Amino acid sequence: MRVGSRALFGRQPSGMLPAQSPFAAMSLYPKTAIDLALAPVAAHVDMNLAAFRDSSPDELVFHLELKLNCPEIQHTVEERAARVLEASVRNVGLHGWHAAISDDHCRLRLSGGSVSLDLGLSAAIMRYIETGK
Repeated sequence: MRVGSRALFGRQPSGMLPAQSPFAAMSLYPKTAIDLALAPVAAHVDMNLAAFRDSSPDELVFHLELKLNCPEIQHTVEERAARVLEASVRNVGLHGWHAAISDDHCRLRLSGGSVSLDLGLSAAIMRYIETGK
């Protein structure tokens, strides 16, 4: 029995892989109009986080003070989490999505559509939120 290259490599007659086909089925369809905005919102929030994700503690405090234009006042865990959240969503059109820092301070959750998405915070950001250092 002869097996053609199409069967071996999963190629379609046009030479395209099934995942590249313009007619390939989506793995998850948007259920609401707000779902269509998740990818650009998440990408923008992640770009904001990337600016200070791998910073030293002093650099992180500097980035937050510069971006938010005010120093930390109460020096509490709640204030530091709120500052990280505010800097993360600054200048981002959320388009109905809601952002929140998780209770364990290791994720930023975007919710509001038919799904939710967690963006990971770095160890430096988690340490800053929990200890201020």
